[in-house]
Amino acid sequence: MDHPDPCPATTAAETGTDVCVVGAGPTGLALALMLLRSGVRVTLVERSTALRREFHGEILQPGGQRILDELGVLGPARARGSLALSGFQVLDRERVLLDIDYGRLPAPYDHLLALPQPHLLAELLDACRELPGFTHLEGHRVSALLERRPGSPCTGVVARGPDREAVTVRALAVVGADGRFSKTRALAGIGAGRSDSFAHDVVWFSLHAPGRATGKVRVHRAGGSAVLVQDSHPDRLRIGWTLPHGGWTRTGRGIGQIRDELARVLPQFADLLHEQLTSLSQLTLLDVFASHAEEWTRDGLVLIGDGAHTHGPIGAQGINLALQDAAALHPVLVAELGRGAVTAAGLAPYARRRAAAAAAVHRMQRMQARAMFGADGALARFALAGAAGLVTRTPIGGKITRKVAYGTDPVAVRTDLFTAAAAHRPA
Repeated sequence: MDHPDPCPATTAAETGTDVCVVGAGPTGLALALMLLRSGVRVTLVERSTALRREFHGEILQPGGQRILDELGVLGPARARGSLALSGFQVLDRERVLLDIDYGRLPAPYDHLLALPQPHLLAELLDACRELPGFTHLEGHRVSALLERRPGSPCTGVVARGPDREAVTVRALAVVGADGRFSKTRALAGIGAGRSDSFAHDVVWFSLHAPGRATGKVRVHRAGGSAVLVQDSHPDRLRIGWTLPHGGWTRTGRGIGQIRDELARVLPQFADLLHEQLTSLSQLTLLDVFASHAEEWTRDGLVLIGDGAHTHGPIGAQGINLALQDAAALHPVLVAELGRGAVTAAGLAPYARRRAAAAAAVHRMQRMQARAMFGADGALARFALAGAAGLVTRTPIGGKITRKVAYGTDPVAVRTDLFTAAAAHRPA
């Protein structure tokens, strides 16, 4: 891309680039790859030195699968190990109340995909490394934004590596792709816009379960709470036990009591629970909340994915929304860079478009939460079963499935912006 260098590198501790992406999760890496293929120089700042993300989202909706396929990384990532799941079910005492069949959707994206994040991250990172203009500062934490004063145009970041030495990265744009507790957002003084609209937290763990795959994502209602169960590669079940918000620290439950409670909800896996769930250290608490950052864009700065909006785990939407954010931001950034300056006004089309999509998912998840965690009892189950039948057996169900799978704002990768010099490797 032909535009002025924001700051030619002058020392080993200072470098110049077009875009500095903070956060090497699926969102940051996917955006970096799109930009690199469009001839944009990218510096990626990531605090971790490994790709371990055991309880980060791994369920890919068709919308996210399509974006990764258009980038040429879905097939190789799947080949590292993955599982296709046929849909979602909501159950109450083993009675299926709701069955959302992804087989209604057109191939090849007629399923959910359980893809471990390390597999996806490794493939995206390998693809980025093959292209010119890529710099990866792993093991580096962002400690400051380059601003003349708080809120003024952002011209880069200061990052510190494992040796605590500062590295100044000057850029025309900084992208905060560093998750729900975004340091980039905090350094900019932008409020997270947190809302505890979900009344539950989720405690996650996994079990080795060869031959016990369900082929679906299942939600087992349990007296005003729920237990989520999904297959995970290789031969594992990921289980999420919902509790009232903040209730985990107040329960005082021992591991034996937890095993017994879960076994009553999941009798088909009682043997695995009693054999393998032996310590509280095996459990990981996810603080479930919704958020919508007070600002998404400033001159030289943009937030993306969980840094801009956070969602609950219901419906497996977070990673897919974030990938769609990346695909929507990519052409907007390319256009701004082509003009030689990245401004809040120029970034506004991205923010307007994706804020509406994020708000729609928040509304949908609140409705889903009421259905899954709402009132118990025979009358409530009868009402839910009636609504579920309408979804499952009528054309309305197909429309709802497509909306869950692709969102209200389906986004495709602008591959027409890829330059010949940055063409991606053969599949």
